Amino acid sequence: MLQVEVGETTLCRQMNDLKVNEECMKTELDLLEELREKARIREEADKQQTNQRYNFRVKSRTFQPGDLVWRMTGDARKDPTEGKFAPNWEGPFRVCESLKNGAYRLKHLNGDPIPKTWNVDHLKFYYS
Repeated sequence: MLQVEVGETTLCRQMNDLKVNEECMKTELDLLEELREKARIREEADKQQTNQRYNFRVKSRTFQPGDLVWRMTGDARKDPTEGKFAPNWEGPFRVCESLKNGAYRLKHLNGDPIPKTWNVDHLKFYYS
C-alpha cells in the first residue's frame, strides 16, 4: 500500500473486492495446466519447424558392406611437401562392416583392415 493511499483511498482500492479477486485467482489456477499444455505444444511445433528448416538440404548417407568409398585426408596425414595442393580425399577403400550411429570399418582393396572406425561425415562414395 502506498503512503498516499493511507489517508485517502484511491479508485483502485475502492473497486477491489477480495471475494471476486479470490474467485478469479482460482479460475486462473484451473486454467494454468491448459496454458502450460498449449505452451508445450507450441514449443514442440517450433522445434520441429526449426529442425525441418535446418535439415532441408541434408542428404543422409549410408554405406553397405562391399561399397567403395573415399576417406577424408586429415591434416596429420597430408604430405607437407605438397603444401595446399595435397589431395583432400584418399582411397578407394572397401566398407567391411557397418556399426551403429554412422560408424564404419574399412579395409584396403587388397584386404588389409584399417584399425580405426570412420564416421560417415568423413566418407563419400567412390564412383568408378
